Amino acid sequence: MKILQINKFFYLMGGGERYFFEVSKLLKNHGHEVIFFSMKNKKNNFSEYEKYFVDYLDFTKIKLSFSNFQPAGRAFYSLEARKKINKLIKETKPDVAHIHNIDHQISPSILHVLKKHKIPVVMTLHHYKLICPNYYLFNNRVCEKCKKYKYYNCILNKCIKNSYLASLLVCLEMYFHKALKIYKKNVDIFISPSQFMKDKCVEFGIDAKKIIVLPHFVNSELGIRNQELGIRDQKYILYFGRLAKEKGVDILLEAMKHIKHQVRLKIVGDGPEKNNYQLSIINYQLNNVDFLGHLEGRGLEKVITEAMFIVVPSIGNEVFGLVILESFALGKPVIASKIGGIPEVINDHKTGLFFNPGDAKDLAQKINWLIERPEKIKKMGQAGFIAAQTKFSAEMHYKKLMEIYHNFI
Repeated sequence: MKILQINKFFYLMGGGERYFFEVSKLLKNHGHEVIFFSMKNKKNNFSEYEKYFVDYLDFTKIKLSFSNFQPAGRAFYSLEARKKINKLIKETKPDVAHIHNIDHQISPSILHVLKKHKIPVVMTLHHYKLICPNYYLFNNRVCEKCKKYKYYNCILNKCIKNSYLASLLVCLEMYFHKALKIYKKNVDIFISPSQFMKDKCVEFGIDAKKIIVLPHFVNSELGIRNQELGIRDQKYILYFGRLAKEKGVDILLEAMKHIKHQVRLKIVGDGPEKNNYQLSIINYQLNNVDFLGHLEGRGLEKVITEAMFIVVPSIGNEVFGLVILESFALGKPVIASKIGGIPEVINDHKTGLFFNPGDAKDLAQKINWLIERPEKIKKMGQAGFIAAQTKFSAEMHYKKLMEIYHNFI
């Protein structure tokens, strides 16, 4: 089968890109031909299809003004993306298109081309952009004000860059795509990584019949490497991921004030809240927190493997929680807030522990409880490892994904 994989970033930007690359690798390993469409960027991995990629555009650096609408217009409908994917399709003739993140840099203009060529379209929902202008259903707290297409609340609350103009542009983009019914008419099926996300999308107005739940998977090679590395616990707990408000790292830092044991917290990642978190460390007078910056590959695996356990303190509705699966694959239990799709991944007191979202004292209590029970850490880590190899295995995911593809070909 020839499978066209589409994502706006062709390097490891976040969880969506991690899945994009892993599922492409999985498909190649099963003998399929994978064709890529993305955006040019000096950070990109190599691709023989790069000549078809759209030109680079960094929306975070665009100076927004009413006289500079042309770059922003690409988010509404990109003629360049439409032209280039048409050429790619004519030359490669894919059997199915699997879309990931296309908003802004690529835009849904490509959907009309795919429909014209009668190519089935499958789209994995990595975030809430179809129902929420700022992607996260979060604006300093969980927010659902745009329910039933009330996107104007994005402007009233300055949800994009804390700017009325930026929020206006994204609000208009949402209404434009809604008026065209561009996703509704041209996407054959949406894949939701969690039942929570499907329920939320249906609640916001998307047809339940067009959404199928397929949880993410974890690369089985992680488990093999985990066995090679062995378990070498050090006296630290770990957070790895984006440093953004919805991730709740400030709750974790506050919880560290109440930890009764000599244990360090290591934080891996980068993001817009990094400076604020470093100030919090000073304000809380914490001397047991280390920022390790961005890590990936073997370097990240080593840090995870040597931790006692992982903490996921999100205060926003996580779509799934891919970091939890990566932790399980490396034999680590996870303490996480009970929010969004996370409860579908963790089995409480079996593979990890839950705490109340935003409750630093409850989190501290769970951390203290687990530190005091090393036998529980080991047992939960083993259970998580088994779950990663069975319930969230690559082969199971591949089988179900093939069923989805074939249903529309």
